[in-house]
Amino acid sequence: MSDTKNILIVGVGGQGTLLASKLLGKCFLEQGYDVKVSEVHGMSQRGGSVVTYVRYGKEVFSPVIDKGEADIIISFEQLEAARWLPYLKKGGLLITNTQKLNPMPVIMGTAEYPERVIDKIKEKGVRVIAVDALDLALQAGSVKATNVVLLGVAAKELGLGEKIWLDIIEKTVPPKTVELNKEAFVKGYNAIS
Repeated sequence: MSDTKNILIVGVGGQGTLLASKLLGKCFLEQGYDVKVSEVHGMSQRGGSVVTYVRYGKEVFSPVIDKGEADIIISFEQLEAARWLPYLKKGGLLITNTQKLNPMPVIMGTAEYPERVIDKIKEKGVRVIAVDALDLALQAGSVKATNVVLLGVAAKELGLGEKIWLDIIEKTVPPKTVELNKEAFVKGYNAIS
């Protein structure tokens, strides 16, 4: 049995999945873990589905997470949560934004956005934390901080203290966005009890 933990970060191009995986990876490195972070997969520049893998533990050999192996999925959008759900292990946790972004078939009028996506996932017995991360990011000052809000939620679940994450944010994001990202992180961290 491996001590490696697996986190899948899924979203749509432009939502900040790469920054989220970078922040997660740095935080685990600071805690002394071996960390592997994947490249971005998907059409990140065109609003398509994007996924990054973060694996950490005593010794990690590959950045790839197979179906049924993710301890946590962090989803920036409801349909992406449903799309990547098969990667979540039994007893795993899905952290999702309640935001809906219409995929191209919905935009073109050839399909409809499914109803009750989060409810249907919960009905499968999946542990779900659903947060309106977009609203919290706007409260912090920018829609672009939605990713950091969701990291705040994940950080609380992972049991690592707030201070290490705030230090990593300060060292990683552009200086002009440090305070915004710190505020977004804290809003996410405090969004669940």
